[in-house]
This record gives sequence, structure tokens and C-alpha cells, in this order.
Amino acid sequence: MNNFIIGQYNFFDREKFKKDYREGFYGVEACMLESEDDISSLQAEAKKKNLNIGIHFPLRSRTLQTRDPLFLDLDADTRIQAFRAIEEELEFIKEKNINPQYILFHYPKPVILSEAFDLSRWRFNYNSEYVYESEYPFDKLIEYSEFLLQWLSEKSCEYNFTPVLEFDAINKYISENTYLEALLDKYNSIKVCLDIGRLHVQDRIDPEFNASDMLRRFSKYSEVIHLWHSKVGEVVEYGHFPLLPGLKPEDGWADVEAYFKVIRAENRNVKLLFEHRSDLITDDELEACYHWINELLNRGSVYWSEKKWRNLD
Repeated sequence: MNNFIIGQYNFFDREKFKKDYREGFYGVEACMLESEDDISSLQAEAKKKNLNIGIHFPLRSRTLQTRDPLFLDLDADTRIQAFRAIEEELEFIKEKNINPQYILFHYPKPVILSEAFDLSRWRFNYNSEYVYESEYPFDKLIEYSEFLLQWLSEKSCEYNFTPVLEFDAINKYISENTYLEALLDKYNSIKVCLDIGRLHVQDRIDPEFNASDMLRRFSKYSEVIHLWHSKVGEVVEYGHFPLLPGLKPEDGWADVEAYFKVIRAENRNVKLLFEHRSDLITDDELEACYHWINELLNRGSVYWSEKKWRNLD
């Protein structure tokens, strides 16, 4: 469990931290904290518990009108504003001596969607967060993506962090082409975040999308995988519910065991962020979640046995 990460979002929630944390965990990921007191509390607990800090951009809630910087927008002024906001946040993080192990950004932003994409079962807070494929040329995606990765690669050296790109909804430009793998090979300081909840929802609502294929292609580039459940039927419900072993694919939940079979074949060293609402389950259920996920990642490994697994408590 030394690759497990817990989350803190919007404010530093001491009760959540107390419930989620276990000795030996790798780190804590923070996003959109409301005050400098929240940031100070995060730093103090991370230092006390010897936890690495990851940042789901932005660290502060007041950075941008939208949470995610629109660094691929077709409008030049919007792109400039996005990069400026990232640089300002990097300066703040440096001034506060936060020293994050990674900083995560949603990619692509804006999200590029097929006109047939079912927006009723996907969450966007603003219309500016997505654009349709017919409006966004593929050559511009390649051009702006290369600029982004080159820029982040340079900033990672300047500010000493690992840039991580978390997939939002995935379009045909990514699923049917290999331009992104080529860029990740070229700018190899840039890593990826795969989100089990997002992959599962898109797999169920988009007939042209295959979550397992994305896992096979991008797990090796992954720094961290976000873990949460949702139940997908006519509606998407129970968002950010914890991954519990009793929740079955035939009832609309993700096939977590199948996903982890792919992940452990490609990258056993990936970090696992529990991006779930642990307040929805009991302490015993949370313990079962941790143990099950640890087993799924390490099953069959020479480093894993039932005895060693139990000693990680």
C-alpha cells in the first residue's frame, strides 16, 4: 500500500484525512483549496505523516474561471491566459515551499467531442470546456499538444515536479491515432493519469470507445490512476463511490478486476489515488476497498503474498 494516495479537495477536511489515511501510504493529492490555512494544514500533515504531495491543478480555488486551463483552445488569447495562470500557480507553489511530486492537468482542454457524444451522461461545468471534432482540426491538436508538452517539460525542470496529463473524455483523435504516444516518448518527463471512473462511464455511453484498449496503450505512461466508481445505466449515478469488491459489472459498475489485469501487466509501479467519497461507506468497507485494490494490483507478483500483504497494514 506504499503507492496509495488519498485526496483533499476544496478545503482541508481533517475528518476525511483521519478516516482515509493509513501508515505507509505514499501521498495526498490536493485540488482547489479555499484558503492558505487549508494549504498550511495540508503541508503540516504531509510533513508529519511523511507523505508526498500531489496537486490536481489548480491548488487554489480562485485561479481561473474554469477549473481547468484551456491550453488547447483555438483562440490564442485564451491559450495565453491558460499558460499564464499555470505559471502564476507554479510561482505560488514555489513560494510556499510545497514541493509537489507531481502536478496534474486535464487533457485535452477543451475536450474534443464527437457530435454524437451523449452529453446528458457526462459532466461539464461550462460550455467552454468542450468543442466538437468538426470544429477542431486534427493538425491543430497535434501542434498545440506538442507546444504544451514541450512547455511543461521545461517547467518541470524549472520548478521540479512531474507533469501529469489526466484524460477527460477521449475523442477519436486520441483513440484512433498514436500522435500522443509519440509525444510522450519524445517528452518523457510527461506522464499520464488514467481515471477508472471516467473510463468506465465513457465505455458504457460511447459505442466507439474501448476502455481496456486505452488502459493497454497508456498504463505504461501512467504516474497515477484515479480510483472511483459510478453506476451507469439510463443515467449515471453514485459518482465517486468507492471501489468495493461486491459491486458487479452486470449491475452497471466498472469491471475493476478486468481493468486491473491490464494495469498490473503494464505498470505495477503506478500510484493509486482513491478519488472517492469515503464518507459514503463504513470504516470496515473502506478497509476492504484498500485490501482488494492492493491485491488486484499485486496479484501474481513475486513481491506479493498474503503474509506480506497483511504486513502492509
